[in-house]
Amino acid sequence: MGRRKQNKSTTDQFDSSDTDSITSTSTGFSDLTLAHETENVNSLDFVIDKCIESLDNKSTRVKALKELLDAFEGHVLLPYLENRYVTLLDHCMNSIKKGKGSPTEACLASRAIGLLAVTVGTGSSAHEIMEQSLPHLERAIVSGNDAVKISVLDCLAIVTFIGANNWDETEKSMKLIWEIIHSKSSLKVSRPSSAVLAAAVSAWSFLLTTIGGCRIDLDSWVEPISFLCTLLENDDRTVRFAAGEAVTIVFETVIGNRLSYEMSDLADLDNEQLKPKWFKPIMSLKAKIKNLVVELSMEAGGKGTADKKNLNNQRDLFQKIHRYFVDEECPETSTKIAKGLGVLITSSWAKFIQLNFMKRFLASGFLKHAQENELLHDVFDITQDKMDNVSAKDKRVNRLSEDKGRTQERNKYRQLAQQMKRGHIFTQED
Repeated sequence: MGRRKQNKSTTDQFDSSDTDSITSTSTGFSDLTLAHETENVNSLDFVIDKCIESLDNKSTRVKALKELLDAFEGHVLLPYLENRYVTLLDHCMNSIKKGKGSPTEACLASRAIGLLAVTVGTGSSAHEIMEQSLPHLERAIVSGNDAVKISVLDCLAIVTFIGANNWDETEKSMKLIWEIIHSKSSLKVSRPSSAVLAAAVSAWSFLLTTIGGCRIDLDSWVEPISFLCTLLENDDRTVRFAAGEAVTIVFETVIGNRLSYEMSDLADLDNEQLKPKWFKPIMSLKAKIKNLVVELSMEAGGKGTADKKNLNNQRDLFQKIHRYFVDEECPETSTKIAKGLGVLITSSWAKFIQLNFMKRFLASGFLKHAQENELLHDVFDITQDKMDNVSAKDKRVNRLSEDKGRTQERNKYRQLAQQMKRGHIFTQED
């Protein structure tokens, strides 16, 4: 996952309701300890120990998992779990193993593993969590019911995002998820429901945001782009949401940057035989995607659910996507974290997708982790706000200056994009 550091001693396109009962865990943990936390510094230690102990008992396991999830969402538990995470991981994996527990238990346990990874952050511990849990998550994706598959897909995406040391490890998880999205082995994986398909596409896109500067063979990307394009016409709106983000992140991270110059050059090449095999099909798919995006950004209703809010969300998302495909404009968001921590700002599709996924996965715990969890500080470059002790007048002046700078940068980028489209700029191969 991007930059690495060792452990040290916080406008979603999917509604919060999508996390169902699994993320809306019981309040038993807060009832037990949180009211007395300031009076007893060992209360978290005590309750976590009791929860782990209760995981040994089948009759108390589900309740203990719910209380642990409350703890994970309400606190950054790193100091309490540094010497316990292996034991907790073992218990959670036992709950996921085929035949070991109920679907509810498997859902809770897979979510707990994901939150455990978020808590320990990057480093050897997160890598161990990924390696140990991957075989059990793989089996659960194939054999579990829809609720289990969705929870496990989220868990797999999170533990890989945090724990993978290189692109090969990330790609291994992405191939597993792609088998759910577009299985060529019907004996192994049954055709997914719309809910599972949307979750799988979202998890796959989330991991694709980490591709970085890896060497890319565009010939191998024609088929995935083509299939994602068909999902833009799916009857289910949540699938269309996920597919829209997926094709956009593909074009930003896989086909963008250096390749955009190459494609501009190739477009002016008269001799078709000199163009690479991937060029014509990808250009054709891009044109098709742009047409579908326009239709979805102006949809009048009648396709998919009739829910007005979801329809408006679809229009909003695909309008953003349309602006990216036309002007290479990325969505900008800003989230106030807390006094002294500044604002979490996203200005690329990769960060936009990472933020939405993290918000959905952490649910009510997002703000707490954005405030105190060094993993999120690292992923989103959350730093202390240097303007906290500055006067209101100076803040306004600084804000206007920053806005002007961002506007100038965007205008410069758009001019560069237009010049590339006209073939005025050419670059050498690296």
